Amino acid sequence: MNVAKLDQRELILFDLDGTLVDSAFDLYRAMNLSLERLGLPLVTEAQVRIWIGKGTALFCESTLGYLKGEVDPDLHQQLLATFLEIYNADPCVDTQPFHGILDFLQWGIQNNKKLICVTNKPEQPARKILEILNMDHYFVDVIGGDRFEKRKPDPIQLNYCIEHYQSTADKTLMVGDSSNDVEAARRAGIDCVVLSYGYNHGEDIQLCQPQQVINDVMELLR
Repeated sequence: MNVAKLDQRELILFDLDGTLVDSAFDLYRAMNLSLERLGLPLVTEAQVRIWIGKGTALFCESTLGYLKGEVDPDLHQQLLATFLEIYNADPCVDTQPFHGILDFLQWGIQNNKKLICVTNKPEQPARKILEILNMDHYFVDVIGGDRFEKRKPDPIQLNYCIEHYQSTADKTLMVGDSSNDVEAARRAGIDCVVLSYGYNHGEDIQLCQPQQVINDVMELLR
């Protein structure tokens, strides 16, 4: 089944973490620096890979839930603020694009597709990562989770892309890696393809019944 139908698309929307880039190690590094500053025990990269993918607040919540057995709201706010300060200052030390991503983005540009990064990560570190990796020139826009009052799985970011870039739902494709991407696309009425390698909070991506799961974005061009 080919959900992508790339010849029919004008707009292609991409999630960032777990879709375009593998950012887990930098998230792990920033989390342990944050925990250290607050005098809390450290966590492993393997644990972090399970906890990321649904936004920073939930990442901090999962970390505290594991360390403390419960989540104190004040400590959660403290960890969230500390983490954002540390991570946003240096979000791209070990972060790298996944296999095939740069080739696919290049194909998109050559075929006059409008490419937009739609992430729940705050916009400033998202843009910084794409700039450092020299990927920013591929995208007409980078829409962070803090641009609107809601974020994925709410469809507000996706609906904005369709309206602002004067497209239609049937000419738009979402490429993501989590149930947030699947649900946001469903609610926006657009097709969605998900990558199997991403971050989905430790859950099997098949549970949210995506239209199509692929292992490498270059599969869409074959």
